[in-house]
Amino acid sequence: MTTTKRNATRPVRVGSVTIGGDHPVAVQSMCATRTQDVDATVEQAESIRKAGGDVVRVAVDNPRDVEALAEVRRQTSANLVVDLQENYRLAAQVAPHVDKIRYNPGHLYHHEREKSPAQKVAFLVDVAREHDCALRVGVNCGSVDPELKARYPEDDIQAMVESALEHCRILDDLGFERFVVSLKDSHPRKVIEGNRRFAEARPDVPLHLGVTEAGIPPEGVIKTRVAFEQLISRGVGDTIRVSLTLPNPRKYEEIVVGRQILADIDAGRFRSVPVFDDDKLNIISCPSCSRVENERFVELAEAVKEMTVYAERHALTIAVMGCRVNGPGETDDADLGLWCGPTHVNLKKRTETVGAYTYDEILPKLRQELDQLIDARTPAAV
Repeated sequence: MTTTKRNATRPVRVGSVTIGGDHPVAVQSMCATRTQDVDATVEQAESIRKAGGDVVRVAVDNPRDVEALAEVRRQTSANLVVDLQENYRLAAQVAPHVDKIRYNPGHLYHHEREKSPAQKVAFLVDVAREHDCALRVGVNCGSVDPELKARYPEDDIQAMVESALEHCRILDDLGFERFVVSLKDSHPRKVIEGNRRFAEARPDVPLHLGVTEAGIPPEGVIKTRVAFEQLISRGVGDTIRVSLTLPNPRKYEEIVVGRQILADIDAGRFRSVPVFDDDKLNIISCPSCSRVENERFVELAEAVKEMTVYAERHALTIAVMGCRVNGPGETDDADLGLWCGPTHVNLKKRTETVGAYTYDEILPKLRQELDQLIDARTPAAV
């Protein structure tokens, strides 16, 4: 709980917890288990809840996941939110089993292109109203609508903000107020600036804060802490998610870290000395979740961090992503990107695909590409 003064956002009920208004900042996490493994998912949802998690997110990609979700709902008392990713029409099937539905505005453009985003949001609102669900408009740096990115070629932060504001206007027009917004990036500076701009434009809308793909502790914790301290201390933020790359048995630690950060902010203990400018090696990795297709992803992220220590003084970004849903798009801005499949890891240089390599082959190939980038940026001796 934090007593820090916050923006007067409107309250949004999510199951037994209320986000916004004068309610305490809520803390969330996401199951990293496969949703169809009901026992493991229930166990993890309960471990998150018992650690102090107010909301637990699960991913649903297909009808079999929906069947499993129904059983998970029966076995846990956690407040559940579902992540629809690209299949927004599954909302009608999952809504009876959850308390909130999260959709990504950028992903609404992928299916049924003959329908406008407003029509698709109207469908989601109808479903939410029928089943007493809240909505989250989840804007992500790696999947902003291409038209908005083109409109702000020099300001990717504003592209995120405009995406969020556009969907707020759609929801306003539909007379639906029970929604939360998130604007996430892997860089704390962009998270701070994006949420600050949005909060100035829409101080009434509750904000879900998070640094997406923050990475492995302790760096991932530091990045997240920097963003949260700078925002929550200014009254911005109603619920938080700490997104860390962790093995499944440790997923509840996201809640522990989040609670500690809130306690420190409330007590005036600030540690926001590190500034994540682009002057050294930056490794980002997504939080392990149920979409990860090979659990070796977490080991790979840790191995990449260890292997690249020698390059820490070079201003390069390496992204390690765990699935095909977010991996291809969210590695586009990295100097080197890895997105993991069941048996192979896809290696990219920004938007260019280098190739697919087994988990045993990828580290030497990554080092080769990294060395080439370093050599290209190092001035030749005179």
